[in-house]
Amino acid sequence: MEPLSDKEIRSSFVNCTKGEAGRLRLPLDFAELPWPDLDFLGWVDPGAPLRAHVVVPRESGPLGITLRVPGVTSASAVRTSLCQICLTSHASSGVNLLAAPLAGKPGRDGNSVGIYFCADLACPLYVRGKRQPKLRLGRYEESLTVDEKVARAMANLDAFIARVTAPAG
Repeated sequence: MEPLSDKEIRSSFVNCTKGEAGRLRLPLDFAELPWPDLDFLGWVDPGAPLRAHVVVPRESGPLGITLRVPGVTSASAVRTSLCQICLTSHASSGVNLLAAPLAGKPGRDGNSVGIYFCADLACPLYVRGKRQPKLRLGRYEESLTVDEKVARAMANLDAFIARVTAPAG
């Protein structure tokens, strides 16, 4: 992924207001991000830990969505969880259900879609083996190459973003 500026990131969001995008906080390590290892930029807002943000490069320019962590219930306390983007297995605290308001009027009316995502939104680093889950739960042996895993993760993320940005119908 090519490095993005603060302005490019803030103007990319499709499911929040310009004011909300202006108030979000960028990752604390923004100046040191490993851009070449990122297929998308994902982070938990340091000023609002129940908010997360994802920015995906597109030919037309970056596309950002904001997500929220719904209230945690005891029912979510399972032993292991699987990220639906990169398919990394984590202890239950390593995966969060994130909900994204839909773009446009449906989102303003309170409609959203959810997905189980690595809690730190570092899927590109897990896919490349540059980060490991905190608790080693045993990884499924796959015959896919890193490029194939990246393509799969991006296809999963693209499918989720399509649900967020789909026109009301």
